[in-house]
Amino acid sequence: MDIIYHAHRAVISERMRLRADRAVRKVARRMGRAVDAVVRFEHDGPTRRVEIVLHAPKHKSLIAEGSSRYYGPALAEAIGRLEQQVPKKLSHKTRLRAVTRG
Repeated sequence: MDIIYHAHRAVISERMRLRADRAVRKVARRMGRAVDAVVRFEHDGPTRRVEIVLHAPKHKSLIAEGSSRYYGPALAEAIGRLEQQVPKKLSHKTRLRAVTRG
């Protein structure tokens, strides 16, 4: 799965990218066959905003946003909202596909 990072008027540390990478991959595993994700970090005055868009075939794109004074809480909020959009359990058929392919 490809993860694309966009930083609009923002400087993102390697640690924040790694944290975003781990969180997005965790959500993508629950979704099934995620193709790619776009993570946008935006700095606008005192507000930091993180937007995550997750793409998968035969699914509509999942979009989640979080904003806070710092990137850490904004990322956590966006990931939380993204997790709410993905079903908790995969269907039996999807689990079998993942086991046979992986």
